[in-house]
Amino acid sequence: MSGNNLITKKFNTKKSIRNATSKLKEGKNWSLKADGNLYVWNTKIERLKIVRNGIPYDALETISKRLNRPMKVVLSIVGIPQTTYNNKKGKHSLLDSRDSELVIMITELMDYGMEVFNNEEEKFQRWLKKPNISLGNNSPESLLDTITGINEVRFALNRIEFGNLA
Repeated sequence: MSGNNLITKKFNTKKSIRNATSKLKEGKNWSLKADGNLYVWNTKIERLKIVRNGIPYDALETISKRLNRPMKVVLSIVGIPQTTYNNKKGKHSLLDSRDSELVIMITELMDYGMEVFNNEEEKFQRWLKKPNISLGNNSPESLLDTITGINEVRFALNRIEFGNLA
């Protein structure tokens, strides 16, 4: 024997299913209004269905308002040229699954951030724009272009919420 003491665990199907269908945050219904429609989810599977179906380009305006940033900045975050946005929005097209997921995750992040900052929007907005040591001296806002970045910002908010700033 080579001294390799790796312990493998048997895959727990029930736990996996429970995690996939678990509520994203107990008692919380997430929602996003776009193009006159209200998209509501409170489990990961419900979120997945919305992501796969796509959400309207109009949702980017909602994100622009929530971030308190010009549309040009939001388009840069999502990686969509202004002309494409104008064209697709005019045709009431839907975002692809990647962009839909980014928009939905940013929506959840904004709700969570407001909760952590006790609904003090001005303080939360300042925090989003300020370089943060725990995020490699990047501003939280600058990390919203990827799912990994959004998760890192969520972890930073989690540390604030529970007083673990290290």
